[in-house]
Amino acid sequence: MERCIQLAKNGLGTTYPNPLVGCVIVHENSIIGEGWHDWPGKPHAEVNAIRSVKDKTLLRQATLYVNLEPCSHFGKTPPCADLIIEMKIPQVVIGSKDPNLLVAGRGIQKLRDAGVKVDVGILGAACDFLNKRFFAFHQKNRPYIFLKWAQTRRGFVAPLGKEDRNPVWISNSYSRQWTHKMRAEEQAILVGTETVLKDNPSLTTRDWEGNSPVRIVLDQQLRIPPTSKVFDQNAKTIVLTQIKSAEREGLIYETVDFGKNLPGTICAILLKYHLQSLIVEGGSKTLQSFIDANLWDEAFVFEGTTTFDAGIKAPKLKGTLESKTEIATDVLLHYSNPEL
Repeated sequence: MERCIQLAKNGLGTTYPNPLVGCVIVHENSIIGEGWHDWPGKPHAEVNAIRSVKDKTLLRQATLYVNLEPCSHFGKTPPCADLIIEMKIPQVVIGSKDPNLLVAGRGIQKLRDAGVKVDVGILGAACDFLNKRFFAFHQKNRPYIFLKWAQTRRGFVAPLGKEDRNPVWISNSYSRQWTHKMRAEEQAILVGTETVLKDNPSLTTRDWEGNSPVRIVLDQQLRIPPTSKVFDQNAKTIVLTQIKSAEREGLIYETVDFGKNLPGTICAILLKYHLQSLIVEGGSKTLQSFIDANLWDEAFVFEGTTTFDAGIKAPKLKGTLESKTEIATDVLLHYSNPEL
């Protein structure tokens, strides 16, 4: 099962809206096949693992391990449970039950009805955590939410005044590369109006191989200049505004009420677009609104060596410190939400 989890991680950032799944087939304590799911519409992990087995006759005495319940319905590909039954694999070991209502135990039941011995819950917590985005989307009806910011040792996220729209870097180049890796793994990234006005960020993935996330831009009164980088069409962009007649080619506008539970409204909009994960990147006010609404799962805080005499204070976060990592001159603090 640990190998299943390891294989599944190969699909992080490319399998959406599908979950991360790895599969291992064992015969007499030896792995004879393995595979993972890497792209929606392409074969699932179980199919790839079965195809990798050179001697298919061994499948009739083999055990199939998979971190998530095999599907039982026709989507873009046929049901994996049917293939397992067809190949007469006698035993299946599953990590997590699928929370998707299209599956939700039906795959397990189909296998058992066909005489397959099924064990469920092996390394269950680790398998659930692997698909934390998929589980949040299907069980909580919201994306899995990461908070991310950089701050000085004195707790400032930005200086008080600037003369241009270029960002003031607090973290080093290695930390910025780490951030771009994170962008390649998640589906959406959110910033507030002031961050775009002051820093003119691109919010794209440039220092790491992978897709750029969907940009979610808060612009209540449409104050952001049309020449801003977030509107350059290098990535899909959704603008949240109160101006009902808003329209611009290449952009998606959603009219929202900024006065009522804005974080919850944002989550509902992301659910509408089937976005399973969100990075809230700034600014401090936007980040604090998600913290105050208790709508966050993990937070990554970079502490850099840049100093300001005065500045905008970092958000106030009460979280469980999971790790503290040195990245050259920076320190990365990783928190989890203790209330979830």
